[in-house]
Amino acid sequence: MFGTRLTQCAADIQAHFDTVLGNLGDFPVIHAMGHATNGGKRLRGFLVLESARIHGIDAARAIWPATAIEALHAYSLVHDDLPCMDDDDLRRGQPTVHKKWDDATAVLAGDALQTLAFEMVSHPGVGNGNVRADLALSLAKASGAQGMVLGQALDIAAETADIPLTLAQITTLQAGKTGALIEWSATAGARMAQADVSALETYSRALGLAFQIADDILDVEGDAATVGKATGKDADAGKATFVSLLGLDEAKRRATQLVESASDALSVYGDDAETLRQAARFVVARKS
Repeated sequence: MFGTRLTQCAADIQAHFDTVLGNLGDFPVIHAMGHATNGGKRLRGFLVLESARIHGIDAARAIWPATAIEALHAYSLVHDDLPCMDDDDLRRGQPTVHKKWDDATAVLAGDALQTLAFEMVSHPGVGNGNVRADLALSLAKASGAQGMVLGQALDIAAETADIPLTLAQITTLQAGKTGALIEWSATAGARMAQADVSALETYSRALGLAFQIADDILDVEGDAATVGKATGKDADAGKATFVSLLGLDEAKRRATQLVESASDALSVYGDDAETLRQAARFVVARKS
């Protein structure tokens, strides 16, 4: 069920990207945006669409914020890959944007994807003004200096710190860098329905942390060909991670516990949330 649903959501989001970007013209920066948004699991977009489904929101409305979060996630990856940050040559098995084009094009493509995300969550097709305002405000908080950007800044600062981060500090860092956008995605459907977001907040916070622990495990156990990006970089840089602090076995156990917590949080939705439960299990079992 989950695999089929994830694949369908990814295809729907790609089709929406093709339509939106296809209307923007034939320019290198637009092509770079298309390159950056092509491929990937689309887990964040899936969470938007699935949380919308269990709240009775039509897919034609939900596709806008689902594509928006993938645009914003793509922008973060384009900038994260730049030489001034993580300096990566490979993303999703393809050259990173600054390698395929240049640094300036990558910066501008990332900027344009970020603004495109807010354009899409503000689209009239999403819903009434209150819904669109709530989505835009919450996305701004999740993606900026209270969320993803803060987490990224803390991560960069940690690379030059004399003392490695503690487990609590890494948890805080990752709650911003990775968790904030996952939380926004999982609660988007409830926001569109103007419903209580608390159960999905609990679910997504556990899911986001499990996702990052799984990423740290993949950096140790995965290979670049399967993962789609360089592996072993954290260890080479001497960075503190969940694996380095907990050990590989304990990190895996912690991720499994978080999946159970995420699943338990969905009890209020009954069987209707089974695909979201499967998504949580997928997060720790994935190979890329």
